[in-house]
Amino acid sequence: MDFNARINAFTTLGNFLSQFSNKGIIKKNNIEKNEIFFDLFSDQINMAYIHNSWFTKEQVLFACESWSTVLTKENITKWLANYNLEDVNTKTPKSVAIIMAGNIPLVGFHDFLSVLISGHKAIIKQSTSDNILLPILAKYLMEIEAEFKGKIEFTTERIPHFDAVIATGSNNTARYFEYYFKDKPSIIRKNRNSAAVLTGHETNEELLALGEDIFRYYGLGCRNVSKLFVPKDYDFDIFFKAIYAYKEIIEEKKYANNYDYNKAIFLMSLFKLIENGFLMLKKDESFSSPIATLFYEEYEDLNKLRNYLSNKKDQIQCLVGNVSVITTVRFGLTQKPQLWEYADNIDTVDFLLKIY
Repeated sequence: MDFNARINAFTTLGNFLSQFSNKGIIKKNNIEKNEIFFDLFSDQINMAYIHNSWFTKEQVLFACESWSTVLTKENITKWLANYNLEDVNTKTPKSVAIIMAGNIPLVGFHDFLSVLISGHKAIIKQSTSDNILLPILAKYLMEIEAEFKGKIEFTTERIPHFDAVIATGSNNTARYFEYYFKDKPSIIRKNRNSAAVLTGHETNEELLALGEDIFRYYGLGCRNVSKLFVPKDYDFDIFFKAIYAYKEIIEEKKYANNYDYNKAIFLMSLFKLIENGFLMLKKDESFSSPIATLFYEEYEDLNKLRNYLSNKKDQIQCLVGNVSVITTVRFGLTQKPQLWEYADNIDTVDFLLKIY
């Protein structure tokens, strides 16, 4: 399969996914293999929630829409323009094991895409929390491009022969991965969290958009904001007023249970909290906060904060804000990364090209 065929296959997959969004599940004309896969994937969206109740229909459809937006020929071509992929068909492809996390819907899709677009074979071991959606999309790819049939393998057992590995997990599992895969080329990802830097001059619209970075996927993603850095004596009433639009999140039973549980733990420990009925703020130096909670720290000098964050970069997935002296992602965009925005800032395609 040549380079352009791989691009066209994923572009076709993007067109297929464009039928599934929070605007509605709307069947379109002229979508390849729709007669086989439209109803099947619709059923799997419902099945994903039955299997994992964090994966509500809204959250799964958001993930589908996000991927459909980036899987265009223009985006994929732009992403790959800086790599030499034209001659990979003259080389012997490798078998790349992908060990996926399961915290948000389709969380391992970028690794899946990267391995296949670079011409390798993907051997996929999914988390049991997120093993419903990707196999159907893989079958769709194999149906529209037959040469993918020898390039995609799912396993629930010990991974068979492989030449390289991309593994995502916790800090604890990363230590196991590093030992187990020490003789293989690898990308091993650990725990990371995202933070927002506020100055007190944000508009209501910016803070409202920050709510998307906080609450999307119930805060379970590594790109979700779990920590705020605020100026000394920051007025949190302004922040709470702006994010009040997200109040209905507390109606989600699992989120509400976590809110109640974490609040009880904090209060029993006599921690001081600021809360609004669906989100708690706790002053804490950690980047990783429990569900329904944001940690925060105060700062007095942005340049000192920049240096501090630079020293903590191995714990940070992305920084949100509108601060000239600190490189940040714009408010509301953490869960809409472009194809060239790599997890942990590790260039996955470059890694995959070097293992040929």
